[in-house]
Amino acid sequence: MVIKERVLKELKKVIDPELDVDIVSLGLIYDVEIDEKKSSINIKMTLTSPGCPLSMVFDTWVRDAVLKIKGVKKVTIDLVWEPVWTPDRMTDEARDKVGLL
Repeated sequence: MVIKERVLKELKKVIDPELDVDIVSLGLIYDVEIDEKKSSINIKMTLTSPGCPLSMVFDTWVRDAVLKIKGVKKVTIDLVWEPVWTPDRMTDEARDKVGLL
């Protein structure tokens, strides 16, 4: 059985190379839906800006990270722009690391 916490743990290994902070702490992950019957995970996420040059790379990194979880056969990523990402979505630790505290 795949649990959301395990998915988030794997996603914390995906680091934004420009900010050197993981995508979970940045607040880029909006939702994780698990379909046990289909062994699939749907991730709703955003990026810090619509023009992010790494959007295709993040798609691959996120998919690869989640597919490492035993039992997961399919990962769907829904890249959304609503609600708009702001630094308020970041953890305090992430804001501190990038100098926003």
